[in-house]
Amino acid sequence: MAPRAGQPEHWGPLLPGLLLVAAALSRPAAPCPFQCYCFGGPKLMLRCASGAELRQPPRDVPPDARNLTIVGANLTVLRAAAFAGGDADGEEAEAEAAGGVRLPLLTALRLTHNNIEMVEDGAFDGLPSLAALDLSHNPLRALGGDAFRGLPALRSLQLNHALARGGPALLAALDAALAPLDELRLLGLSGNALSRLPSAALRRPRLEQLDARLNALAGLGPDELRALERDGDLPAPRLLLADNPLRCGCAARPLLAWLRNATERVPDARRLRCASPRALYDRPFLDLDEAGLRCAEGDADGRGEEVELAGPELEASYVFFGLVLALIGLIFLMVLYLNRRGIQRWMRNLREACRDQMEGYHYRYEQDADPRRAPAPAAPAGSGATSPGSGL
Repeated sequence: MAPRAGQPEHWGPLLPGLLLVAAALSRPAAPCPFQCYCFGGPKLMLRCASGAELRQPPRDVPPDARNLTIVGANLTVLRAAAFAGGDADGEEAEAEAAGGVRLPLLTALRLTHNNIEMVEDGAFDGLPSLAALDLSHNPLRALGGDAFRGLPALRSLQLNHALARGGPALLAALDAALAPLDELRLLGLSGNALSRLPSAALRRPRLEQLDARLNALAGLGPDELRALERDGDLPAPRLLLADNPLRCGCAARPLLAWLRNATERVPDARRLRCASPRALYDRPFLDLDEAGLRCAEGDADGRGEEVELAGPELEASYVFFGLVLALIGLIFLMVLYLNRRGIQRWMRNLREACRDQMEGYHYRYEQDADPRRAPAPAAPAGSGATSPGSGL
């Protein structure tokens, strides 16, 4: 058959070769690992949720995976190079991580609700493209100082509800672990009962948002507020502070002044409320006056439980309370006056009823005490009266 007009005659011999090349380039993606689910192919998302059966990260994750989610497993310990396919002792993983990269394209790793208690140094070696890491809702007790090494692209780190059981030692380890993360933008530390913010977190140069809600922060000191400032053209980070037990003493003055000058940097500033002293309990923090934040006597750092309320405010509250009590008393007296006739009638009826009752008691007492109305003694049982002439 003659070729159609305009169709190149040399395509015929090249067509089989082009098909072979296309078949070689379009090889099928690696299968999903055991106990995992792949959504839209391994390049999109791979989810592993197998309960307590999964005790270490899967070794056969496709190398072209972009998103890996493991939820509800029992990983307990993330050893060095845990995602490089090593064994439980980590020797094979370290050797493989030293010789090559296991998951070069992985950008998001979610490890929530996995009962992780320990993260060793270099646990995420072999993940050079990782940009988002979520370790929330794990009972972390130990964290290696180099746990996040080898993550130059990490921009989001979520540790919400994960640090409450570790104590001060875990907070110190977190300071060391955050030090190399210069590209970090988002840091989640909510729900960790933190009494202070990690200093390394405040010094991350490109940090855009720090979530510190639901902690035990009594306030922020001048050093912490200075660490939140940025030099040059770098934007200052946003800070979320709601649901913290703020202590509204004299030590809170720097924080109050900073908030009023940079309210846009704390989106939930209107939700901040005082937890102590009792006189200011549940008062909106931004509604307070700096002059009214006073320290207790002999408590220069403002950490005492009792802090004086501003004199004029205290006097005004006492005056208002007295006026309310006076109004209530006046209303009560007015009610008594308007119902004086009814009250008198009620009192007279009550007195007459009491008198009738007492007269009845007195009458019954007199009847019972009269000896003439005493009953005759009963004859002894078994004694029979016989006549003299009965002859018995």
